[in-house]
Amino acid sequence: MEAFAALIAATLNAGTPLLLAATGLLLNERAGVLNLGAEGMMLIAAAVGFAAGYHSGSVTVALVAGATAGIAVSLVFSVLAIGLATNQYATGLALTLFGAGLSAFIGLPYVGKTLLQPGSGSAWAGIPGLADVPFLGPAFFSLHPVVYLALLLTAAVAWFLTRTRAGLVIQAVGESPEAAHSVGLPVRWIRFAAVSFGGACCGLAGAYLSCVYTPLWVDGMVAGRGWIALALTTFATWRPWRVALGAYLFGSVTMIQFYLQAEGVQIASQLLSMLPYLATVVVLAVISRNPVFIRLNMPASLGKPFRGG
Repeated sequence: MEAFAALIAATLNAGTPLLLAATGLLLNERAGVLNLGAEGMMLIAAAVGFAAGYHSGSVTVALVAGATAGIAVSLVFSVLAIGLATNQYATGLALTLFGAGLSAFIGLPYVGKTLLQPGSGSAWAGIPGLADVPFLGPAFFSLHPVVYLALLLTAAVAWFLTRTRAGLVIQAVGESPEAAHSVGLPVRWIRFAAVSFGGACCGLAGAYLSCVYTPLWVDGMVAGRGWIALALTTFATWRPWRVALGAYLFGSVTMIQFYLQAEGVQIASQLLSMLPYLATVVVLAVISRNPVFIRLNMPASLGKPFRGG
């Protein structure tokens, strides 16, 4: 039971960066903007967050720095894809390539170094009164606060999109920016705001990886999680709670490989390491068999530039 509780906790930890990034990207896409630069934003935020945490000794500072870096990089994308109406696919891919190079440059002095975390990840005692409950405490109530923040953020986005006027406006912009513009809505500014939120979430996810989950800096440490987060939005058909389900599903697949190795299962480590990515391909292949269902749920203007006033 102790091993199973540890597996559950590890799954929630592994799914958190995916959930954070995918939730932010979902809001982007609900506004009609497809940002393929998630991997680059997460890499830059991971490097900036680690540098900030290394010099300040505070993981809180590191997380704030990572989120800020994510917003800054997303603004570059916004200026090009929204302000200048460039191709969103090409701009996002360029941002990913740029992020890979810039993060390697920023992180060069920190390669192989670890982050001291006083009062953070390893020293966090869990939720008082609940962390000591047998099985449930180690499994659910001894996790880093960012894990709970990710769940609260998912709930907040689900409520925001369906229960508030601003959320309905974002969805209207994603469905028909021309119609939204015709009734006086500032389409470009709304999309700027949505992309900035997505950048903050991707930045927080990247900083969480380098400052809490590992915590150390290694070049390319995001390891495709930005792409998986993008796939999750399609897997979830742009529904926040389905994003959470998908994030933890992929998190469990990631952790099962280590659990199997610890149990002595004789499977090549290379095969186990590819399980999360294989699961991504399989899931996308399955849901793609019903393209009508995807089109019915997908924002109609997703990936299409708006050239109105």
